[in-house]
Amino acid sequence: MTYKYVNNIYFRCLLLLVVAGACVSQRTGRHYYQQTDGTGTTAAVQDVPTPVVVETPVVETPEEPVRSARPLVSQVRRAAEGTWQAAKQRALDSLCQSPIFETTQLGLYVYDLTDGEPLYAVNAAWHLRPASCQKLVTAITALHYLGGDYQLKTDFRITGKIVGRTLQGDLRVVGGMDPLVTPDELRQVAENIRQQKGIDSIAGRIVYDLSMREDTPLGWGWCWDDDYGPLSALLVEGKDCFEQYWLQAMKEAGIKAPAPDPSAEEEGKKLQKGSLPVQRQVQGKARTQVDAGVSVCTVHHSLDALLWPMLKDSNNIFAECLFYQTAATTGTKGAGRKQAVQRTEELMKRIGLDPAQYKVADGSGLSLYNYVSAEMLVAMLGYAWRTDAIREHLLPALPIAGVDGTLQKRMAGTEAESNVRAKTGSVTGVSSLSGYLTTAGGHVLAFSIINQGISSNAMARTFQDKVCQELCK
Repeated sequence: MTYKYVNNIYFRCLLLLVVAGACVSQRTGRHYYQQTDGTGTTAAVQDVPTPVVVETPVVETPEEPVRSARPLVSQVRRAAEGTWQAAKQRALDSLCQSPIFETTQLGLYVYDLTDGEPLYAVNAAWHLRPASCQKLVTAITALHYLGGDYQLKTDFRITGKIVGRTLQGDLRVVGGMDPLVTPDELRQVAENIRQQKGIDSIAGRIVYDLSMREDTPLGWGWCWDDDYGPLSALLVEGKDCFEQYWLQAMKEAGIKAPAPDPSAEEEGKKLQKGSLPVQRQVQGKARTQVDAGVSVCTVHHSLDALLWPMLKDSNNIFAECLFYQTAATTGTKGAGRKQAVQRTEELMKRIGLDPAQYKVADGSGLSLYNYVSAEMLVAMLGYAWRTDAIREHLLPALPIAGVDGTLQKRMAGTEAESNVRAKTGSVTGVSSLSGYLTTAGGHVLAFSIINQGISSNAMARTFQDKVCQELCK
């Protein structure tokens, strides 16, 4: 073996050892390097840890935060540059870039009723929960079918004959689901029965007829902790306590009522556990016709008197009562949600909407099963505006920005004050505002804004107010 051959083997072995050492050091996550001190002299050898990922891509920091959703811009035709419409579209585009829309949903639609064309739209057809803006659907539908002159009635009827001063028969109270009835009115009715009809004693029964509406005590889709109801065809100031107040009114008027028997008390206990029966009475159980007997007194209230607290103050029970008034127009005994929805869908078809696209669960917007769209609400508002018989009753009942109702403290001191007339809506996770306003140029706009998936109603209301203020400038 020559020296050259041995030297070659030695060189190869040495090379293999160096490579193996390098591999081991790389697997252990460490490496060795040499650095110079600037004069060419090798400095001390150091060992430093290396990261698991040896190549990290360089990411440039953007000037603005990266959005998690595409920017929201109007989905209608852009107006010609230099017009007021174009200015409003740009302004609303800017408002819709709010960070709240990175994690929440928005349905927004603005329609120019003066020109008859859409001005602005973002997700206008999205199916969202309307909250109390559902009351607009209820009110417009009721005004369409009932008319502004409609009266809510609670009828007091008697059967049998009056012998001496004793009614030898029954006193029937036929409920009309009127939440405006007051204790004072019941006292007046009792006094009239005693003074004008000469009755101070009832030998028969007192029958409370609840057959106007279905016997479900609550709305469909209401939450267990909603502090509303039960719903009944006989109410006093919106509460299911009619029997208590009526018996007290008769007592004060000096009318001797028949004593309740045990069967009636047992029936009352059942009412607390289940749904309401068609009829309820102090003594025994009757199933006679609703119109049986002769009317001796009726309590009336106008539709306008109901609309004012329903819309201005967003009273949920009042809205449900109007919902069932509409259902009763179908002529169905014990009418319920099914009949009210039937009427609503008929109106939707009339104004060009597809009822299959929406879900009407109740009249107040309390239900989580309601699904509408900003486009649908604006279509209803547009129909109401074009129909004089509806507009003259609906418009005065809407809250006015900075003036009254649920808008009393909103938009005060801005161009929107006394201009915006709109219904507010609020349930957990949803805030809405829908109604009318007039631009500085005199154009009347119908609008609907629905914010869904929100954690703060205040943040949503701020956005809604800014939209209205911009449109009013």
